[in-house]
Amino acid sequence: MLSGKCSNVTVVAIANRPMAVKHWMLLAYKVPPEPASKRIALWRRIKSLGAVYLQAGVCLLPKTDDHVRRLKMIENEIAGMEGEAILLEATGLNRAQEEKLLARFDADRNEAYREFLERCDAFEAEINRESAAGKFTFAELEENDEDLKKLTGWHEKISKLDFHGASLATRAKERLAECEALLDTFAHQVFEAHEENRRPPRTGRHS
Repeated sequence: MLSGKCSNVTVVAIANRPMAVKHWMLLAYKVPPEPASKRIALWRRIKSLGAVYLQAGVCLLPKTDDHVRRLKMIENEIAGMEGEAILLEATGLNRAQEEKLLARFDADRNEAYREFLERCDAFEAEINRESAAGKFTFAELEENDEDLKKLTGWHEKISKLDFHGASLATRAKERLAECEALLDTFAHQVFEAHEENRRPPRTGRHS
């Protein structure tokens, strides 16, 4: 249950973590089922903010100036779709309810982190295959560098929406650092291979 009554920021421990409990912004909306493209685009836009859906058409975000502004814009967009929207400020009724809310956010972020970690595993496996095959080429290095950039951007996106520090956040950060180290090692091997190829062949001494 949520309460719309305002209160001062307090601190609770969630999974042994001290946590500042802030106010939440709750958006409840209803839009016409057609056109489906607009309804889906609206859902994606709300999810891109890091919102958690408590049920269909009811979502929650921590209260920040940025979230308030964006949700008001979405409220106006919903009106333009001939839909209905109610935007409320809310707080957890008690610590137990607050923990449930934080757990929902953690679950969403951890799901994203798991997908990220799987992609890191694939990145490592690809470099290991190329190293084992001796494919130390600049083409492979550039391709792996692009993949690492994608991983870095993906991690930044997840982290930006990780409002309370999900349990897999630390592992994801460590895994990205491991991928960076793997690419550095592969790059050195590529440079060494090309340096070796540029060296003039050794000739025997003539008497």
